[in-house]
Amino acid sequence: MSHLEEPALPPHTRNPAGHPSTTATAFAPKRWLYLIPLIFVTYSLAYLDRANYGFASAAGIEQDLGISKSTSSLIGALFFLGYFFFQVPGAIYAQRYSVRKLVFCSLILWGLCAMATGLVTNIPMLMVIRVSLGIVEAAVMPAMLIFISNWFTRQERSRANTFLVLGNPITVLWMSVVSGYLIQAWGWREMFVIEGAPAVLWAFVWWRLARDKPEQVDWLSRQEKNRLAVTLAEEQQGLKAVRNYRQAFTSPVVIQLCAVHALWSIGVYGFIMWLPTIIKQAAATDIVTVGWLSAVPYVAAVAAMLVVSWASDRSGRRQSLVWPLLGLGALAFFCSYLLGPSHFWLSFALLTVAGAALYAPYGPFFALIPEVLPANVFGGAIGLINACGALGAFVGSWIVGYLIGLTGNPGAAYVFMTLGVLSSALLMAVVKVRR
Repeated sequence: MSHLEEPALPPHTRNPAGHPSTTATAFAPKRWLYLIPLIFVTYSLAYLDRANYGFASAAGIEQDLGISKSTSSLIGALFFLGYFFFQVPGAIYAQRYSVRKLVFCSLILWGLCAMATGLVTNIPMLMVIRVSLGIVEAAVMPAMLIFISNWFTRQERSRANTFLVLGNPITVLWMSVVSGYLIQAWGWREMFVIEGAPAVLWAFVWWRLARDKPEQVDWLSRQEKNRLAVTLAEEQQGLKAVRNYRQAFTSPVVIQLCAVHALWSIGVYGFIMWLPTIIKQAAATDIVTVGWLSAVPYVAAVAAMLVVSWASDRSGRRQSLVWPLLGLGALAFFCSYLLGPSHFWLSFALLTVAGAALYAPYGPFFALIPEVLPANVFGGAIGLINACGALGAFVGSWIVGYLIGLTGNPGAAYVFMTLGVLSSALLMAVVKVRR
């Protein structure tokens, strides 16, 4: 038998849960060293250029452009409108053709859009740029999840997904500090230009290093490539066949996961976009101090994500590591609301718990999707689920900002985020997962 016809792994290589026991460290540890930094930096730059609007808002972009509070919340949310509509087409392209090409073009375009935000002179121009930024970033998250599913096995996927999503809290962590200093030194316009440029430069690093499939690289041995291909193929054998995207999109589990992600994102993105404003109003402090305080919840989020993703891959449990943490996040939001600004530090500690609890389940949640759907429809389904998350993010970032502007305090926003996250937790608890 030739090396191209390597047999399937024997029964003794499976663990009790039925997962192949072949792990990254067993046959291809170089994948983690070569790919995880590439994945992490790419998604980090996407998050940098979508989330820094919250700092521009806290720094006075409304006053400079004559934007009302309600319009400001809408502008902050417009990103997710463009993000919503182009998720599924982008994901299908990435699955059928090339993640590498799609992400390369997206990096250049979103970097230019982010830099252009610093040059705006009126509200319509700002609105167009925010929608455009959402369009060109739309396919990045599902494309990167497809990329991970091409390179990492079931037992590794929660950790690999977590390193991808870690680009969110870690970027917001250092962005919170750096943006505060950039705004203080130059202003919000210069902040957008300086923070948008790295994406354009990184596009050429991505193009040089990224490849769509393991068989396209020369840094894995033929044996490692074959063994990885066999393991990934074995994982597909136990999945129920799904004929086309229509059947996948209308399946109960996909509809339920879409609703979970939409409600979850109401809390996450309301938190991300308006945390600096919430802290500034409650603590009445300068923008640099707001930046340092805004970074604290993301430190806790990073630690929680690493622990939960490790536990998920080790145990094979996904669903039971998602909904309890979402419930904890909702409870922390509500208790922070009850304490109010008169007990700032205790309220802030609960906000930190909420942030960590909201981020921690991302690894197991996204690892669950390719375990319940076959490869022929996985890309489109993850695009649809992430699109619904974008819709929830649009609602969350808009209404949270609107409530803060309307009431002058974050109390109503806390209640709204609590209801969204609690609904997500309850729905995730009753999702029927059939592998």
